[in-house]
Amino acid sequence: MTQLIKKSKLLLLLSSLLLLASCSTISDLKTDISERVFGREAAEPPEPLAEIKQTASVKVLWQAKLGSTEIYDFTPAVDAGYAYVASAEGELSKLDVINGSQAWRVNVGEKLTGGVGVGGSLVIVGTQKGSIYAYDISGKLQWKSRLSSEVLSAPKYFDGLVIVRTGDSRIYGINANDGSRKWVYDRTGPALTLRSSAGVVVDGGAVYAGFAGGKLVSVRADNGKIMWEASVAQPKGVTEIERIADITSLPFVDGPLVYAVAYQGRIAAVDRTSGRVVWNRDISSLSGLTAEDARIYVSHAIGSVYALDYTTGKTFWRQAGLKNRQLTGPLAMGSLIAVGDVEGYVHFLSREDGAFSARVKTGDSQILPQMSLINSNTLLAQSRDGGIYALQIK
Repeated sequence: MTQLIKKSKLLLLLSSLLLLASCSTISDLKTDISERVFGREAAEPPEPLAEIKQTASVKVLWQAKLGSTEIYDFTPAVDAGYAYVASAEGELSKLDVINGSQAWRVNVGEKLTGGVGVGGSLVIVGTQKGSIYAYDISGKLQWKSRLSSEVLSAPKYFDGLVIVRTGDSRIYGINANDGSRKWVYDRTGPALTLRSSAGVVVDGGAVYAGFAGGKLVSVRADNGKIMWEASVAQPKGVTEIERIADITSLPFVDGPLVYAVAYQGRIAAVDRTSGRVVWNRDISSLSGLTAEDARIYVSHAIGSVYALDYTTGKTFWRQAGLKNRQLTGPLAMGSLIAVGDVEGYVHFLSREDGAFSARVKTGDSQILPQMSLINSNTLLAQSRDGGIYALQIK
């Protein structure tokens, strides 16, 4: 199918949605358009996996089951020997990372829509209605706060504040003691944006977040004042769909630089002090990147995994054997790089050359975009149907 036919179909779908949504709010309409045009189903089916020669041994250490995540992206949080996981059904659970045994489980009474944040002896989750619930590490509710819109990402704790991003492009600084609002950063986005679970990264007193139109911002964590804004990608094309160049994944901070990548756009290295773009190159990603030992690892939107030089963006290697498999963001694990896919596989690639080293099947459900490290040789992955998997490199 030609690119022209694909774009024509997208435009026809967009027009149909506009005509059929007369009873919806603008927010609901934008969500519906984003889910259908850039939804969970890939434009092309995932390519079959080739046989590999296993050079590393990986096993499922333990697994647990929570409710479905529905259309939302949840990220497990690991802290002090425990994993904190959540589901769209309102469940919040604390699991022992050694064997997966459940320490406690609560139901917040609302639909949860993002990952779990942990810090300052608090466990924090956000809801579809824009509420923030903070529990102590024994599962007792400490406070509840109401914000302006649904919370699609994991809240972050920093120096007495809970920092939360909402679906209407706002970032809030909330007092971790009582849930009162201390500051809010607000910005206006374009008419059509990608619905994403991109949250914030907090490092060195600064909050970093990517937005629609390829913009990366740095704001002060103590008062929400903007320090700089950088253009990671410039929208291109004639139609609104062609011009989408949103940052839909977390930035990654490494030393003096912060890295970010946009869908239908570029990857860029940005100076943390000034916001100056040090280098950029054309790579598109929905799920994001990571960095370790002078290399950047990024999952391309069509399914390749790249290793890049962190000072220049030059390609070290590219693994192209995962086309259309809706990859997670890469997770660095020493000599291996882990990525999950739409069919429930987690693939382990050699850090040196990108060759397949191992592969594990967790189930038949998609692995959610961000996996978490338990330790240097064990990761935690959550699947869309609510499976929780601890995978260990032996």
